[in-house]
Amino acid sequence: MKAAAILKWLMPKEERFHELLDLDTANLLKGTRLFAEIAASRNLGDRRIKWVELKRIEHDGDGLTRQVFDALNSTFITPLDREDIRQIATDLDDILDYIESVAHDLVLFELEDAPEALRQFAEILVAMVGEIATITSLIWDLGNEVRIREGTVRISDLENQADQLHSAVIANLFKDNGRNPIEILKWKEIYGGLEDACDQCKNYTHVVGNVVVKNS
Repeated sequence: MKAAAILKWLMPKEERFHELLDLDTANLLKGTRLFAEIAASRNLGDRRIKWVELKRIEHDGDGLTRQVFDALNSTFITPLDREDIRQIATDLDDILDYIESVAHDLVLFELEDAPEALRQFAEILVAMVGEIATITSLIWDLGNEVRIREGTVRISDLENQADQLHSAVIANLFKDNGRNPIEILKWKEIYGGLEDACDQCKNYTHVVGNVVVKNS
């Protein structure tokens, strides 16, 4: 057995999952920040190049999710309830999937505009994922319960902002009688995907809340 494999096998189980989920949230944050660059870009070629990079980041996230699942299957005793760990990894993967899907649609629909609402959604997502990365790093020590709850409240507030932004932008889309109907449908799809990504960030706080309740 190689030295790296031996070291991994001997690593305390909490550290294995802690390390993997820290890598996962860092990868998610990297992808979300790249999406913010895509949202701010007004050049389709630039968006296409950055989407390819985002797709690679999403693929890396898939690999980290599989590693978490493999670790769960090979670990008899886990630091947290194994279903909670599984759901944490799944939710992180889903958030990045939603974000990558929106970036793909921007390229697929050949949208070059960078409207303020698109950039605001990206900023909200970066803030939400930043909080997700923080609270995920804290769940291994329930002495951090207050900070974890503060983070979940912050994510909930940001999700409310996203809901209000979505309602406003959809209303404005259909008020603009001069806009091409196909363009309206394209942007409706984009903003719907962004709302789904924000909703998934909020859903993530539910499993973190369960972890806090179970271990407090």
